[in-house]
Amino acid sequence: MKKKEWYLEYEIQKNRPGLLGDISSLLGMLSINIVTINGVDEGRRGLLILVKDDDQIIRLESILRTMDTIKLIKLREPKLRDRLAVRHGRYIQRDADDKKTFRFVRDDLGVLVDFMAELFKKDGHKLIGIRGMPRVGKTESIVAASVCANKRWLFVSSTLLKQTIRNQLIEDEYDANNLFIFDGIVSTKRGNERHQQLMREIMCLPAIKVIEHPDIFVKNTEYTLDDFDYIIELRNDAEEEITYDLVENNHLFSGSDFGDFDF
Repeated sequence: MKKKEWYLEYEIQKNRPGLLGDISSLLGMLSINIVTINGVDEGRRGLLILVKDDDQIIRLESILRTMDTIKLIKLREPKLRDRLAVRHGRYIQRDADDKKTFRFVRDDLGVLVDFMAELFKKDGHKLIGIRGMPRVGKTESIVAASVCANKRWLFVSSTLLKQTIRNQLIEDEYDANNLFIFDGIVSTKRGNERHQQLMREIMCLPAIKVIEHPDIFVKNTEYTLDDFDYIIELRNDAEEEITYDLVENNHLFSGSDFGDFDF
């Protein structure tokens, strides 16, 4: 029988020498292999474990719940957040009310790139929005994640180096394995009808689409935030507010100066 990974997370109730050894010994007695272990929060440890059958998990859970030195938090098939928590030693922040919104700060760029790369590796349609103020690292993170995921990326609209607005693609660029990047401000404020038609064509492809400034994008198109599978927020620090006042007041769209802004 093929072995299957599970995620185990526990909170330390009585921290004493040898506690981790006791857990490791318990897993060994149950013939459960440890793949990865790391601290994932203050006083918590997360483990990726490998089991041969579900009976091992049932026995493990039963024993863990009798231990007074730890409190069992999670025992489940690993989700992406679980894998990243063990890999990086902490959980990605998730909006309490909107479960598809994930928050990062600039110091988390490595974790963000890893997170997006895992999303990019999945096949089929996926619509991802990323919010953030100018020069916080949005576009660079998308490109870096594309490289990690071994995906070819295409800027349909962008301000990374200069303003880019594409009105057509060549034949091989319609490949569903490509990753399409839009700047929601450029596409909706500067894109002509040919660009809008191209955007609709790409949105119908079973491919990954990443849209910077999704709020501006949905405000000026027929799409809604409900159409997005993931929303990522990137800030310089946890207290920063993401606003679009300059855009709403049209202060960013004055001739060639627009290209100087890396949104």
